[in-house]
Amino acid sequence: MIRALLLALLLGVVPDAVHAQAAAPRPIDIPSWFSETFLDLREDVRDAAMEGKRLMLYYGQDGCPYCKALMETNFTQPRIVEKMRRHFVAEALNIWGDREVTGFDGRTMSEKEFARTMRVQFTPTLFFFDEKGAVVARLNGYYPPHRFEAALDYVAGKMEAKQAFGEYMKSSVREAASATLHDEAFFMRAPYDLRRGAKPLAVLFETPYCSGCDELHREGFRRPEVLAQLAKFDVARFGLGDAVEVVTPSGARVRAGDWARELAIAYTPSIVFFDRGKEVFRIEAYLRPFHLAGSFDYVASGGYAKEPSFQRFLQARTERLRSRGEAVDLWK
Repeated sequence: MIRALLLALLLGVVPDAVHAQAAAPRPIDIPSWFSETFLDLREDVRDAAMEGKRLMLYYGQDGCPYCKALMETNFTQPRIVEKMRRHFVAEALNIWGDREVTGFDGRTMSEKEFARTMRVQFTPTLFFFDEKGAVVARLNGYYPPHRFEAALDYVAGKMEAKQAFGEYMKSSVREAASATLHDEAFFMRAPYDLRRGAKPLAVLFETPYCSGCDELHREGFRRPEVLAQLAKFDVARFGLGDAVEVVTPSGARVRAGDWARELAIAYTPSIVFFDRGKEVFRIEAYLRPFHLAGSFDYVASGGYAKEPSFQRFLQARTERLRSRGEAVDLWK
């Protein structure tokens, strides 16, 4: 808290305004209850712990519809805001930002360099840290309010000592969703030898009672632009607990459920992309159709090998489409 008070004096504000949004450029409108610090994460974790809270880092960017949904939908709901302010110190970083961040190893780098270090590929990405600076939970992409609130309960309740985050989310989130997995004509059929073919491979992991999975099939897999990209892939789908035998791209024989654990699949739907037998990219949250099509294009075009940042690839793809006169709606 001493650093926060010093920062307040430097900014010329009273202590009650320490947590107000600064004038520095920000992705989307950050709520006023987000904290402004010197971004030394070692000190931020310590200060949060002294208040009986945990540190949450949010990575966003301008023009991100998912960030907008997080700010305008999740962070306008009283229950969520109350839990955030009571249990967390929230800080915002820009995936393209140049402010200096001091990591837990003492190294100082820019926001964008720290994003690369943390392997941030999607916005929003949120990190929740424990009192020693370890990541307790990581949210890649947008979580609707009921799932987001469950994630807050997990971290605030210090449940990591009792249950893995993915398992907690599967057992604790109750939502109206299909009790069975959806089938698609383009899914591979058994026997599942994933070494085959000249096409890149997309492996989808799902669970029943997954509203994001329902939306993926209901909307994403019905769009012409997504279907055009899907035709460039072999697509396999497995449930997280499937006992069916799979020959993985590396040639190992394993049950699908065991393979999911080896791949550390903690979210559904997740899509893991392989090219030439190696994982090259993954999606760990449902993306709206434009971003979904872009993800498949990122792998099919070989873009991942030329541009390590999916966001930069997506920006260039958007500009190309618009230059051809095609309408681009990042949300629809």
